[in-house]
Amino acid sequence: MEDEVQISKTQRKRESHSLQDIGEELVALSMERLEQLDLPQNLLDAVLAAKRISKFGALRRQMQYLGRLMRDLDADPIRERLDGWKGQSAGEIAKLHQLERWRTRLLSDDQAIGELAAAHPRADIQRLRTLIRNTQRETEAKKPPKSYRELFQALREILNSGSPKIVDAEDAEEKQESARRNS
Repeated sequence: MEDEVQISKTQRKRESHSLQDIGEELVALSMERLEQLDLPQNLLDAVLAAKRISKFGALRRQMQYLGRLMRDLDADPIRERLDGWKGQSAGEIAKLHQLERWRTRLLSDDQAIGELAAAHPRADIQRLRTLIRNTQRETEAKKPPKSYRELFQALREILNSGSPKIVDAEDAEEKQESARRNS
C-alpha cells in the first residue's frame, strides 16, 4: 500500500483560494470567452449563476462553490487560457522581449535593418527606416515617443506575419547557453 502524502491545511487553503480566483476570473469573462473555454456544464451553470448574483454574501458563497467544482477538474488548461488572454503566457512575454530587443538593435545598429530585410523579404523596409529616423529625431528633440511606438507595432506586424522567425544575437546566445547547460 502506497503512503499518501499529507497536504497541510495551509496548502489546501492556498489551492482552494487559487481555484476561487480562477472562478472570479471566469465570472468576469464575456459569454463569448466562456464558450471558447468549453467548460463542463455544471461549472458553466455556476459561473452564469454567479454573474446574476448581486448580494455580497451570496456571491462569496457562489465563488466558494465554483472553487469546489474546479477541484474536480484539471484547472491548468483553464488557467493557461486565461493567462494567454491576459497576455501573461511565457510565449507572449518572450515575443514582447524579442520585439523590444529588435527595436533597440534597429535604433542603435545600422546592420540590423539588413538582417531584418534578409529574414523578412516582404517587410516594408522603407517604412521601418522612416520610423527609425523619426524615432531618433523625437529622442533628440525630447518629443513624445510616437514613432518609437509605431516602430514597435511595425515590428510586431512583421514578426506575426507568418514569415520565418527572426533570431537575434541574444536569442542565439540564450539557445547556445541552454544547450551547453543541458549537455
